Amino acid sequence: MDRDCALAMVEDSGDLAALEAAYMRRGQQILACDAARALAVETLKRERGLRENTRR
Repeated sequence: MDRDCALAMVEDSGDLAALEAAYMRRGQQILACDAARALAVETLKRERGLRENTRR
């Protein structure tokens, strides 16, 4: 299943406060996305390991 990570965009007001808020939200979103990706990779590795062990 492919799932894109949502990233905040700067609001239309375009002022410095909006830019800073979007920057902070994006940072949090990138960390969450990276953690989800790492979990998916680890899960896949473990599943493959279990399959290999049951074939032996």
